[in-house]
Amino acid sequence: MKNQPFHKRLAFACRGVSVALRSERSLRAQAVAFIVVLALLAAIRPEPQWWAIILLACGSVFVAELANTALEAIADRLHPELDPLIEKAKDCAAGAVLLASLTAIGVGIAFAAHCLTAR
Repeated sequence: MKNQPFHKRLAFACRGVSVALRSERSLRAQAVAFIVVLALLAAIRPEPQWWAIILLACGSVFVAELANTALEAIADRLHPELDPLIEKAKDCAAGAVLLASLTAIGVGIAFAAHCLTAR
C-alpha cells in the first residue's frame, strides 16, 4: 500500500476516522463536544488566536484517541491474551488521551477566564 496516490491515502484516512467513530463511544462523545465547542466559538467570535488554540487542543484529543484506538486494535489482534507489556502499552495510550483531554479542558478554562475578564 506504499506510494498510493493522494486521493487513495485520503480515502484510507477518512475510512479510519469513520471506523473509529462507529466503534468508539468515547470518540463519538468527543465529536459531540467538539461540535458544541465550534458552536460556542461561532457565537462568541473570539480573536483568531483563541480559535487556533482551542482547535489545536480539540485536535490533539482526537489525534490521541485515534492513536489509542489503533494501538488497542493492533494489540488485541496480535496478542489477545492478558500480558503485562500489552496492558502497559494500552494504559499509556489511554493516558495520552487523558492528558490531551485535560489540556483541552485547561484551554477551555483559560478561554472562559479571558471572556469573563474581557468584559
